[in-house]
Order: sequence, then C-alpha cells, then structure tokens
Amino acid sequence: AARAEPAALVAAARAAGLRAYAATHSEDGRRRMAALIGPAPADEAPAAHSAQAAQAASYDPAVTVSGLLAGREGPGRDADGALALDLLVVLDAPRLDVETAAMLVESLADGARLVLSGDAGTLWSAGPGRVFADVVAARVCPAVVSRTPDPGPIGELVSGIGIGELNQVEAPGKEVVIVPVRDAGEAVHRTVQLVADSVPRAIGVPSDRTQVITPGHGGSAGTRALNAALKERLNPGPGRFGGFDPGDRVAYVPAPGRMTAGTVVSADAEGLRLECGGTPVLVPRERVAETVRH
Repeated sequence: AARAEPAALVAAARAAGLRAYAATHSEDGRRRMAALIGPAPADEAPAAHSAQAAQAASYDPAVTVSGLLAGREGPGRDADGALALDLLVVLDAPRLDVETAAMLVESLADGARLVLSGDAGTLWSAGPGRVFADVVAARVCPAVVSRTPDPGPIGELVSGIGIGELNQVEAPGKEVVIVPVRDAGEAVHRTVQLVADSVPRAIGVPSDRTQVITPGHGGSAGTRALNAALKERLNPGPGRFGGFDPGDRVAYVPAPGRMTAGTVVSADAEGLRLECGGTPVLVPRERVAETVRH
C-alpha cells in the first residue's frame, strides 16, 4: 500500500495530461516506482489534452529527491526557476528533513500540488526536524488515511502487527514463515542455518540475495553478532583490512541518513574498494571504520 496508492495517483494524473512525478529517496525505490506507474495509457487521456498526455507518456515518472533538486532527474525548471511539473508525490516523506522539505516546497510553482506519503510513526529524518509528523499533527492540509491493505500473506502479517499481534498467516508460497526460538543463541544459529541452507533449498533464494534484519547493533542477537556468525559461514577470511575481506557484504554510509548496500571488491594502499549497485566506490583508509560496516 505504501507504493500502490501514490503510483495510482501519478498514473491517473499522467493519463489526464498532467506533468506528474513520484520522488523516492533511493535509486532502487525510483526503479520500483517507475515499474509500478508504467506508461500512461493514451486512450485514457481526454482529447483536449492529447498532446500533453503524449508528452507525459514519454518521460520517466519516478525520480529521486536529490536528483530532482539537483536537476539531474525530472522535468528541470521553468523560466521562473520553479520545477516544471503539476503534481509531485514524495514517498517515505518522514525522511524529509527541514532543509530538504523547504527546498522542495520553494521549488514548486503556484498551482502545483504536493502529496506527502508516509507513516508518521516511523523513523524520521537523519537531519533536523520531523516535518511529516509535524504537518500531520498541525492539521493544516488535507490528510487521507490509506484504505488499501497490502495484498497477500505479508499484508495480513503487517495488519496484525499494526494492532500488536504476531499471527501465523496462511502462506502456501512461503511468503511468511515464523520460526520460534528459545533464546538469542538459538536465534543466531537458526538465522545462519536459514540464510546458508534452508532458504536457498526450500525457497530458491540464494544467500547473497537474502537480507537479515534485527532491531539493534548490540546484544547477543544484534547486527554485530549476526554478521560475525554469517561471515564465518558464508565468507570466512582473516579480515586483513579493518575486518573486511573481498566478497563481504557491507553497508556504506558516506553521510548521515545516506546508506547504500555494497560488496567489498579489494583493498589497497588507497583504501577499501566497494561495488555499490554496479558503481565502484573507493573508501579512503582513514574513513573505513566510520563509514563501512558488515
């Protein structure tokens, strides 16, 4: 539901001949939104706006927030310096800090529409401010509560969690599997077993396409303990460069609030070399400890 309703809104606006865009915070999110929105159906556009509808169908309807503001993506700006669009939908809007939100609003022309989509109860921006939560609380603009449940077993699981219940749900395709454990040690053991053996064998998802999520970094079942156990099983090595070896999966955080997943390629005198989404990245030796983690 987090993407379905914004995607439907942008698609309907484009079909009506409007210059409509969806803005996400990552390249992966941008690709997913573009696929959901799809091309504008030419036969749905009103005759009076057929030329605009044809133009709307030709552009990529999804952009990243940073790319839009920098002018690398999206419609560019008109003669007055405003973004040349009629509708902008921002997904995961709680991640907007004060400065970025102000830049977006100030970049809109008079008459343009801005839709912020998100959950005020989720984590807010890495930068200052809680813009989305404050706007919702202030009741200064229309607010619509999503009525579209997430489809399938995951949607049913999420709906239960939303009211504080963890339910076993019908999932014949193994979309949801709940594995009870007695303690943190067993949780780590079962996690390694699932990632290295059970998931590839039973579901067909390889280990390098599986992501483990845990609430915190510390503790007996935090990211540090789990990553150490998973590395030992999946990619053992001496960790000669700050604890890393070629093939290690890492999180690279070049600045607060900006994280990208990557893989260690090699290390040399200049630093640690990563591949992040197909792009080579060199992390200087002195910055590895503060910006890269398993």
